[in-house]
Amino acid sequence: MNFMFPLLAVLIWSVNAIVSKISAGAIDPAAISFYRWLVALITLTPFVLPAVWRNRQQIKKLWWKLLVLGLLGMVLYQSLAYYAAYSVSALFMGILASLIPLLTVLISMVVLRLAPTLGIVLGAVLSLSGLIWLVSQGNPQQLLTHGLGKGELMMFAASTSYALYGVLTKRWAIPLPNWQSLYVQIVFGVILLTPGFFLAQDISLNAHNIPLVLFAGIPASIIAPFLWIQGVIRMGANTATIFMNLTPIFTAVIAVAFLHEALHSYHFIGGGIALFGVILAQRLRTPLRFRKRPQSEQPTP
Repeated sequence: MNFMFPLLAVLIWSVNAIVSKISAGAIDPAAISFYRWLVALITLTPFVLPAVWRNRQQIKKLWWKLLVLGLLGMVLYQSLAYYAAYSVSALFMGILASLIPLLTVLISMVVLRLAPTLGIVLGAVLSLSGLIWLVSQGNPQQLLTHGLGKGELMMFAASTSYALYGVLTKRWAIPLPNWQSLYVQIVFGVILLTPGFFLAQDISLNAHNIPLVLFAGIPASIIAPFLWIQGVIRMGANTATIFMNLTPIFTAVIAVAFLHEALHSYHFIGGGIALFGVILAQRLRTPLRFRKRPQSEQPTP
């Protein structure tokens, strides 16, 4: 039953993609970004703040790292996704989210000096090809004339931001319990989101958007991370990450059922190729070996 932990986490995050899409017409992106993490902060405070206060000296030494993580994971990732939801479908958001594991590996090659593998190279090429097919709606030539839309660029930037968040989390290995680290990141996230919140045109809450805020603030921001952490503890990070590949499938089913989004052939072709590339990067771990040229073949100066 250990598989249920990452499976339920991915399901909640898939539903959250639908919530992000619905929120585009119900609440200002800056408002839901702020309210989401404020709700999470208020909910966690009674349980986590006492331990955070006891570790305040340690946190003072790490504050700038926690600030950067809060900026990447709590501010940029979700804020960009909320803005992107105005112009891209929930299906597209789900497919882009599924690329996060591959983007994480690619960034790790630079930041963590991760050795490239055959799977990473082939997976990157396949995922890029699938993404081009998806964004161009099956007509790659139109990208040469029209380019990428603002929503597509925002969603790609959001996924890249979260991938970098994961890489830095691993590199820094912050010596704090997971929930304390997350709590301080949320504090910084709320602080960073405050100026945008007060500059938003409409920050009102009503019967239509309060359920969206509550879902984003509690199931998506607290329950899903808890389930994911439990899955990683029980199954290991490599095995748990494979469940992220179900994100576009869950999102597609929910988007078609509740938002009545239409599935087209370019969704199946582009999304399928991109997803296959991600799986290939995860599973094909044959290291790339470059044959050293014999001395006789070395170019002469």
